[in-house]
Amino acid sequence: MATKTPTRTDAFQRTVRLDIREVTRRLNAALGGTLVSALAGSKDAKSSHKWAKEGGPQPRPEAVKRLAFAYEQWQRVTEAEGEHVARVWFIGANPWLGYDTPVNAIREDRLKDVARAAKALIDDSFSG
Repeated sequence: MATKTPTRTDAFQRTVRLDIREVTRRLNAALGGTLVSALAGSKDAKSSHKWAKEGGPQPRPEAVKRLAFAYEQWQRVTEAEGEHVARVWFIGANPWLGYDTPVNAIREDRLKDVARAAKALIDDSFSG
């Protein structure tokens, strides 16, 4: 029985159903608070832990967009390749991003590029 390849729509639908605090908690658990704060664009490495707490400050709208996008990509890559590969993918130099990391590209709002890089990994089409 073949496993279903995760689609962008599946991951998006699951992401939008979650509160941003839950998205942040899940990303913190997966990637660590420092990386999550960095990809959201915060200069404070502890921001993501503050955002994850009930009653904590709300992230700015641009950070919310990046967090939700990052979580969507996390789900897609994890479902296709596993958590270890997803972690390495987020922090590793990526040829589809000019050898930048997905964390940096998300922080710089290069979301379409990151989505393409995730798709290339998932589809096993890195050569191109």
